Amino acid sequence: MADAPQSQSQNRGGERRGRRPDMVPEEKQFDERTLHIDRVARVVKGGRRFRFRALVVVGDRKHKVGVGTAKGADVTAAVAKATEVAKKNFITVSLYKGTLPHEVETKVSGARILLKPAAPGTGLIAGGVVRTVLEVAGVKNALSKSLGSTNKTNTAYATIQALESLIPAKDWVTTKTAAAKKPAAKAKAKVEA
Repeated sequence: MADAPQSQSQNRGGERRGRRPDMVPEEKQFDERTLHIDRVARVVKGGRRFRFRALVVVGDRKHKVGVGTAKGADVTAAVAKATEVAKKNFITVSLYKGTLPHEVETKVSGARILLKPAAPGTGLIAGGVVRTVLEVAGVKNALSKSLGSTNKTNTAYATIQALESLIPAKDWVTTKTAAAKKPAAKAKAKVEA
């Protein structure tokens, strides 16, 4: 009888019957954030049918980011669908030393977004949706201003369009690169003549 309580205490310290062994949580490859959830209604003969619309941004915090929106019968279904849409619409963001390579302004519907590069240590000076999209894209320092509509969906898509329209620093046409290319072109012309 004295052995029974001791064996019970030993059992408590070890694995318990019927439980799964401690599973190590799998590290997610992408950072998924829900930007906005709306309840939307469709009017039918008997009244209104309510569904949920989710706006989600997905990124790897390095150079890839995508935004998606979808509807579902409940919030979790809407978020799951929107995440899949965002993953299908990834864009690659060209960064220069942790910030944007140049200033850019875009307009989607009524939302106008202005993005500017910032010095190291500035951080993200952006609000709401724009800040979340830039964080998930991996931008460390940037300045931004939302100039038009405050609609979150349009603001998110305008930010994505602005990031997509960035030209990488290596593709800039400057006087040095233009001068380096001109002599090569002249040499080719002489050889052909």
